[in-house]
Amino acid sequence: MTTIPLTDKQLHQLSISIGKAVNSTETPVKEKHVRSAIIGTYREKSGSIFWTYMLRQPLQENQIVAWKFCHVLHKVLREGHARVIVDSQRYRGKLEDIGKLWQHLREGYGRLIQLYTRLLITKLDYHKRNPRLPGNLHVTPEELEAIGENDINIYFQMSVEMFDYMDDILNLQHAVFGSLDLSRSNSMTPCGQCRLAPLIPCIQDASQLYDCCVKILFKLHGALPADTLTGHRDRFSKQFHELKSFYNTIKHMQYFKHLIAIPSLPENPPNFLIQAELRTYVTPIVVLPPEEPIDHETAIENLIDTSDTGSFTGDQLDSTNTRNGSISPDALAERDSLIDHLYQVNGRQRQEINRFLIEHQQIIADLRSRVLELESILSSKSNEIVTEKQTCQKLMKENVTILERYQEMEGKNEVIEEKFKKLKDVYSKLREEHISLIRKKAELDKEWGGLKILREQSERRTLKAEERLQELLQGQGSAEQETQKVTQARKDLEDVRKRLDAVQTENLALAAKIDFITSEKTALEGDLHDLLVQKEELDLRIVNLETDAERSRNQVKTDANTALFDLLLNAISEAESILHHAMHAIDNPAISALTCTPDYLGSLLEPTEKSLNDLEEAYNNYLSDTTKGKTLIRTAIHSAYFLALYLIYAKSTSNTSTDIGLADRFADECKQLGSQGLIILSYIKEKSSMTVIQIANVKSQLRKISSLINTLSTTQNNVEIIGSLVENELQSMDKAIEEAVARIQDMLDKSRAADSGLKLKVNEQILDSCTELMKYIRKLVQRSRLLQKEIVEQGKGTASATEFYKRNHQWSEGLISAAKAIAMGANFLLEAADKVVSGNGKFEQLVVASQGIAASTAQLVVASRVKADRSSNNLIEVSKASREVTQATANVVATAKSCNHLVEENEDLDMSSLSLHQAKRLEMEAQVRILELEQALETERLRLAALRRYHYQLDGDNEA
Repeated sequence: MTTIPLTDKQLHQLSISIGKAVNSTETPVKEKHVRSAIIGTYREKSGSIFWTYMLRQPLQENQIVAWKFCHVLHKVLREGHARVIVDSQRYRGKLEDIGKLWQHLREGYGRLIQLYTRLLITKLDYHKRNPRLPGNLHVTPEELEAIGENDINIYFQMSVEMFDYMDDILNLQHAVFGSLDLSRSNSMTPCGQCRLAPLIPCIQDASQLYDCCVKILFKLHGALPADTLTGHRDRFSKQFHELKSFYNTIKHMQYFKHLIAIPSLPENPPNFLIQAELRTYVTPIVVLPPEEPIDHETAIENLIDTSDTGSFTGDQLDSTNTRNGSISPDALAERDSLIDHLYQVNGRQRQEINRFLIEHQQIIADLRSRVLELESILSSKSNEIVTEKQTCQKLMKENVTILERYQEMEGKNEVIEEKFKKLKDVYSKLREEHISLIRKKAELDKEWGGLKILREQSERRTLKAEERLQELLQGQGSAEQETQKVTQARKDLEDVRKRLDAVQTENLALAAKIDFITSEKTALEGDLHDLLVQKEELDLRIVNLETDAERSRNQVKTDANTALFDLLLNAISEAESILHHAMHAIDNPAISALTCTPDYLGSLLEPTEKSLNDLEEAYNNYLSDTTKGKTLIRTAIHSAYFLALYLIYAKSTSNTSTDIGLADRFADECKQLGSQGLIILSYIKEKSSMTVIQIANVKSQLRKISSLINTLSTTQNNVEIIGSLVENELQSMDKAIEEAVARIQDMLDKSRAADSGLKLKVNEQILDSCTELMKYIRKLVQRSRLLQKEIVEQGKGTASATEFYKRNHQWSEGLISAAKAIAMGANFLLEAADKVVSGNGKFEQLVVASQGIAASTAQLVVASRVKADRSSNNLIEVSKASREVTQATANVVATAKSCNHLVEENEDLDMSSLSLHQAKRLEMEAQVRILELEQALETERLRLAALRRYHYQLDGDNEA
């Protein structure tokens, strides 16, 4: 790649841009000058010329130039050509020298420059070790994997280097915010913006470093044991909370509203032990507003519309004039006015588009922050679900064990049932066989009955045959046919007898079989009875197992409720510690320097009351269902946090009050609010029914403090008019001094016209000394006015004198008090001199009046000297005039005492005609008078002390 040399014009423009970018004015660096330097690096494709011109600047002579140099270099390293980082490596020693030089400056930008050079050196070293990373640190996940080469050692080293890089950024932002004097500068003043502007590239670097750290740590946890990375997790967690605090601080600053849109980080850092959280991780994106083009000629060319829109453009005007053969001046003027009009319209449209873009980006950032917040809530809910799943899995394992035992018993029961069924089937078959045998026996009995009847019939026939045979034998006249019939009958009888014997034999066999079946039935009935007994025992054991399972479930539920209650007690204890810490902070004297506006404190009232309402609802739900204790834990800590936050800011608001009594009352009410919040937490521990009533008391206390906020707001509104009040009081003081000088001169003229002798001499001496005193006082006031004008011009910046007095209202109140005291002292001196000249006053009044006005002028000198430059010529003149006033005051005191002595000598008592008795009486009267005067002196001293205390109180009320 060849380097294209820049033209002389481009080099001259680059030199001018760099000089303007790092000028010595305490204002932020302008983006157009930095952009010119960045474009120069791309034109040159190197950073050599940038360094050549930058090193010509007074980097070691002016701290503002050195601070702006660090800002411009940071921007060029981020957005300039890739060769800038390589070319800047040789100037690393120069950066170290600049940091070591300015670190010895304890005030101003010294510490900031030293930290910024350390950050830039860290950035150069980081890119030297990781040359594949661009200057803006923006890489895709694929590029990050390519840089890491899938090597855990490389990822491990990169994470450590990124942590060091992030530490330098966070140290710089801490120093910048710590160097801001909130009473003199803020984000909307040039000096405040000069310090805050370099934080924009720091925010961009921190966002990219945070994203890379998260992705690398997930990779490391996926490959290494968790114990090995404990240090990484602790360091990341610390940097996460500091970075979140840094982002939140930037979001509330007006200066950054339209310069950068900062993403919202989640409430808690990612849990690297759960790899699934990487899928829910959202990359934070820093959004910058689009830059406006700076090329004026290009802008003018773009303003000329060459489209066919029907408008009369400059090209059409040129073509028309060309066709006419000449270009008239009116046409040129019309074209120029048209171009200017189009340029203005285009500028307004660009501003409107930029405004829409910024609003759109802000909406996107808000939506992203909301998405992140919802994702964090979803993550917390997922963790809760995982915990509940683990608990359910434990219960399921226990239930599975019980079910396995139950199934085992069921299996045994089924075996017994099957055996019982088989025995029942056998019994049924035997019973059927028994019934069939009984039926056969009945049939045989029936046949036996029939055979028995036949036998009886045959016996009767035999008897009849024998009787007939006897009759035949006796009659000896039987025939052969009857003999054959008898023979046949005997044969039949023999057959019947055989059949009867067979039936009897079969009957005996059936009887024996019936006896065997009956014995088998008896045995089966015994077995069946035993099976029924075993079944009853199994049913009893199943009932016992179900009872044990139910008891186990109840025990698990009781243990869970106990653990939840213990967790609730721990959460309440933590909430109590938060409130205790806030109440200790209220009593800490170090917090007296912390201030807060009443309006901001008033904005905290609504979220605090909402947290109390949520606490009341969660407590009622917990009483009705103890499983809802998690919501109560969260709302209790949330309410304690908001109450503690409200207490700290309330105490800070009370520090802005000039009324000590009102501030003490405000602090006491805050302590009462904290005590009532602790009572709520103790009632929640005890599950007391008074909790809801106590929450109502806390809300009432909040409204009471809110009413005091309105009183503070009314008090602070008086500061708004203090700027114009200073000028009015100073003018009233000048007018009172001029009137006093004129009155003294008028009294001197009247005394010379009306008095003579000793009285005229006394009056002239007194009035001359008073005139001299007023002359020097007037001179001192004039010198003080010049000194105050110089102070205002040095400190007000671009604001008016009234705004300067209002911004430094405490110093302005001192000027007002001194001016009022001088005007009152002049009037008192005038009245005392008038009374002494007229013969109605005392010389002591004149001495007191002169000393009082001298003390008032001393107060004015001290008030002017507080903010004056020690080498100011006006301060020297004021000190000189103050000494002259002191001498003139001493002259008035000496003149008053001298004149008093002359008058007393003229009025000395003539004792030549007094008798011994008269002299003794006058001596006693003098002693009595001395005692009376001493007592009156002591009384007047006490009265003076009381008047002074009352005067200080009135003065404080008027200033408030």
